[in-house]
Amino acid sequence: MRQDRFLTARDVFEAFPTAGEDIEAAPSDATPHDFLVGLIDSKTPEDAISFCAYLLPRREAVWWGCSCVRGLADERERQQIEQNRAFQAAELWVKDPQQSRRIEALRIGFAGVRADASTWLALGAAWSGGDMADNPHVPVIAPSHLTAKAIRAAVLIALARNATQERRARLTICIDHGLKLLQRRPG
Repeated sequence: MRQDRFLTARDVFEAFPTAGEDIEAAPSDATPHDFLVGLIDSKTPEDAISFCAYLLPRREAVWWGCSCVRGLADERERQQIEQNRAFQAAELWVKDPQQSRRIEALRIGFAGVRADASTWLALGAAWSGGDMADNPHVPVIAPSHLTAKAIRAAVLIALARNATQERRARLTICIDHGLKLLQRRPG
C-alpha cells in the first residue's frame, strides 16, 4: 500500500515555508491531490505548477520538470531542448542520480542562461542535495526547497512560451503528469 508523504496541503506548506512565497492560494486541510486539482481552476492556475514542484520528491520533481519542458515545446524547440547540455544533465541525473552527475548538472546550471528553462532543470538536479557550491573547503548544503523553486521556474518559463488560449490546457497536461507520478510512488 502506498503512503503519501503529506496528508494535507498544509503539511506541504509547513515542510516548505517558501511555498507560501510561490503560491498565492492559502494552505488548507484538503488532501494534496484535491488542493492541486483545485488550483488548476483557480484565479492563479500557475499555483498548481508551484505546488506540484513542492509536492513531488526531488528526483521525481526534476523528471516531471523535464517532461513538462519537453512537452510544452513545439517540434523544433523540442529538438533544441533535447540537445541542450543542461537538459541532458538533468535527465542523466534523474536516470542515474550519482554525485558526479549532480556536480556536472551544478556546473552546467551555473554556467547557463537564467532565462532558459533547461538551465533551471539542471539547477534543480544540482540542488537536490549535497554541496551546492562544489567547494570542498567551504561546503554549502542545498536547502530542501531549492529543487522545487528551480523546477517551478523551469516549467513556468516553458509555459510562458505558450499562447494564452493554449496555456491552461497545457498547464493541465503538466499537472496531470505530476499527479500520475504521485500515484505511482511506492509507499
